[in-house]
Amino acid sequence: MKRSRAIAGSAVLAVAGIAMMATATTASAAPTAAAYNGACGSGYKVVNSVPVTGKGTVYLTYSAKTGKNCVVTVRNSPGKRVYMYTYLTATDGSSDWVYDSGQYTSYAGPVYLPGKGICVDWGGAIESVSVSVSGSNCGRMAAGVVTHH
Repeated sequence: MKRSRAIAGSAVLAVAGIAMMATATTASAAPTAAAYNGACGSGYKVVNSVPVTGKGTVYLTYSAKTGKNCVVTVRNSPGKRVYMYTYLTATDGSSDWVYDSGQYTSYAGPVYLPGKGICVDWGGAIESVSVSVSGSNCGRMAAGVVTHH
């Protein structure tokens, strides 16, 4: 009996080791996430972000000095021009949508909207992958509802 337990224990350790190696290999093969590029300007701090699966990241920033939100969609790997889109609007419908779309090499935006004390809807797209966030950052760090397309 003792010998069986030792063999079973070794098998468990071997499986765990293989699982860890697979995880390490997968993690190192994943694309590097796009870092915020400062496109919104001086004084804007990242307050929220959402990945555009496998393509990049959409960043929501805010300036306490101006009371404005800013959104920019950034690619993981700049390169040839591809369709990109970024948008921002007040959740309550009190503002028009502000957006930027076109064929870009690295990012779409920035777009700005007064945002002090209001909830915002925002998001972006890179090629055919899009994401949107509804009802977030209502004057505090409210996560909002994320929708991937």
